Amino acid sequence: MSDTPAVTASGAHSVAAHTIGNAFAGDLVLPLDVLNAARTIETDHGTGNLAPRPVCVGRDEDLAWLRRVLTSDGSSAVTQASTVHGLGGIGKTTLALHYAHRYRDHYALTWWINAESPARIERSMADLGLLLYPSWAGKAAEQERTAWAIHWLHCHRGWLLVFDNAEDPADLRPYTGALAGGHHLITTRRATGWPRTTPTRALGTLAPEEAARLLCSHASGDTEPTPGDLRDARLLAADLGHLPLALDQAGAYLAQHPTVSIDTYRRTLDSKLAKAADGVDPERTITRTWTHTLAALEERNPLAITVLNTLAWIAPDDIPVTLLGHLDTEEQLAEALGLLRSYSMITLTRDTLGIHRLVQTVLRKQPDHPGRRDAERALDTALDALPEPEQHRPAPAWDRLVPHLTALAATTPPDHREDLAARHYFTAAQYLYHQGHDARTIPLRHTVLADCEQRLGDTHPDTLTSRHNLAASYDSAGHLDRAVAMYEATLAQSETILGHTHPHTLATRNNLAAAYESVGRVELAIALAGQNLAQCEAVLGETHPNTIAARSNLAHIHASTNGLSRAIPLLESTLAQCEAVLGETHLDTLVTRNNLATAYATAGDPHRAIPIYETALEHSEQILGTAHPQTLASRSNLAHAYRKAGDLDRAVALSEANLPQCEAVLGEAHPDTIANRSDLAFIYSLLGRLDRALLLYETVLAQREQTLGTTHPDTLVTRNNVAYICQELGDLDRAIPLYESVLAQAEQDFGPTHANTVVTRENLARAQRAGRRSGLRRRLAHWWRRGPDASG
Repeated sequence: MSDTPAVTASGAHSVAAHTIGNAFAGDLVLPLDVLNAARTIETDHGTGNLAPRPVCVGRDEDLAWLRRVLTSDGSSAVTQASTVHGLGGIGKTTLALHYAHRYRDHYALTWWINAESPARIERSMADLGLLLYPSWAGKAAEQERTAWAIHWLHCHRGWLLVFDNAEDPADLRPYTGALAGGHHLITTRRATGWPRTTPTRALGTLAPEEAARLLCSHASGDTEPTPGDLRDARLLAADLGHLPLALDQAGAYLAQHPTVSIDTYRRTLDSKLAKAADGVDPERTITRTWTHTLAALEERNPLAITVLNTLAWIAPDDIPVTLLGHLDTEEQLAEALGLLRSYSMITLTRDTLGIHRLVQTVLRKQPDHPGRRDAERALDTALDALPEPEQHRPAPAWDRLVPHLTALAATTPPDHREDLAARHYFTAAQYLYHQGHDARTIPLRHTVLADCEQRLGDTHPDTLTSRHNLAASYDSAGHLDRAVAMYEATLAQSETILGHTHPHTLATRNNLAAAYESVGRVELAIALAGQNLAQCEAVLGETHPNTIAARSNLAHIHASTNGLSRAIPLLESTLAQCEAVLGETHLDTLVTRNNLATAYATAGDPHRAIPIYETALEHSEQILGTAHPQTLASRSNLAHAYRKAGDLDRAVALSEANLPQCEAVLGEAHPDTIANRSDLAFIYSLLGRLDRALLLYETVLAQREQTLGTTHPDTLVTRNNVAYICQELGDLDRAIPLYESVLAQAEQDFGPTHANTVVTRENLARAQRAGRRSGLRRRLAHWWRRGPDASG
């Protein structure tokens, strides 16, 4: 573990800047010949990556609905019915796969995407780039392959993307919203939260007759079932709640044991795990089907049970077969995996396997957590064989294993001790952090902290460092209230245990000041940052890297609160120190250069800012890569400077490219995503695209009211701008109450004669008179300048 918590230089995160990769950066991120290849490479109809066609019965109406809405609307979501309790097993994936197979010849490309997380979506997109352009993609980084694949989809029409097991609607919006040349099909457990323009379908359990025939098709194969078989199958299907996953697994058992009749199987089910009182519980139902399956597996091949329990603790998809190599010989393992597949317990390809999430959930609830140690040992062994990843450099081997390590951390049982993989959690978290994915490290950081608290105590220096790092992850994920609370607790403990001027204490105080600024507590932020800088200068020296970072943070906070007369000289001197002490391309140098350019732009001198942003962007791309957060922050800020300079064409192109990237990586409601969305809305308003501007501003307003509160200055800025757009569109009934709300709050916060209050009062008066709109665009542009996202 690192000796000192990281001192975060503010500013890089003040503008939306995270990405899944995009074809645009300044002018272009990817080389021109690579981009041109995306336009010229074609596919044969039927190209794709589908798993084998599944057995799918009783879904004719659902298939017809899918085809109808996809061919008319272009997107749909298959959701679990609200009347089905539990975690799944309803057959969403089977239905989507059956649809994709039935109509694959209608599409130029059919691509199956694991949509469980943004990282999984990116990886699926990167695999698409590798399939279509192997000569280039085989040597490209994952982010570049992802960028190219998205660009290819932009350039072509007639494709189908299937987003399977989507956990969060926000994860998909960068794709479903930006890619309009084909069809999007979504499977998810989420029945709510989807856009109103996306048709949804609640998928229920199978009808009794269809459930019975599904059982018979497994048990009897192509043989026509007898009336007695159908009668017994109806009774068994009812006992299993007509749940497709349970029916598949019961049928697989019957297929493997042809001498066991359906009636015999049913009569010996464990009666203690009958239907829940309020309906069919999928977990109970699945457990009931295992009464015989697990016993048969134990009798035929005990290794299969060991494998199954091991798989319960890691990510459900893309599990390398080699990860299980420590369990037995290659031959014995292959036999066990084949047996599990024959019983429908896993899916299996030559190199990878998968397991249903519901199956994992049930397995993890067993007493004594069987398989947990084997999973820990598997990842410990696999990661031990890898070289430690370098900072800011992609490591594909780590990319394949980190999702499984993260899942292992996230499923840690309560009071679990001596985790065999614990020493890798910190390394994996640092790898994700340096790749710009600190928000994804929360399960890893949380487990590291719990381990430190157990082994070392609540106030050990390593525990304080771990708590600081988890707070920073919450900060990166946009969970600002959690971040502030954890920073405050860590600072209090550090001051008591380590002292007020210990490097750990200084680091935490520095980051807490930046977090205060992020949540709008600017006076407290300035006071704390000023105190911290003085202590850094006294303890560490004027030119220590952490002192320079603290100085840059204080300057950034001043700049964000219009204290430009203090901020600009401080940033200029800090940049000179960074270049002299740290070098031209050090991360803190890049951050400080970015912040100085932002201060110039905020002061009304975008032409002075633009060349500095361009230099910062060039250095970031060279040193950190095209998809690093600092690179993307520079790119976003450059777009802002273009807008300030009146170059709206370049500004809108860059901003439109950046927003979906932020949504994909940070999430829909992350502060940086909101800032980028707000800035793009402002550009749209300047271009006269008022409908687009209003749609974005309405989203920003709802999110800022939820995350910052209804009276936060940024919320008031946004509410003012929504009112302005409504007025421009002639919706005075909506504009006037919004102006009145802003005016009341401005009078309370700033007084009746403050410039902000006066501007709002004048806008309200104009709206009430419903005239002279030409002056309002100027007033919108000058209302409450607060830095890069001042437009609200």
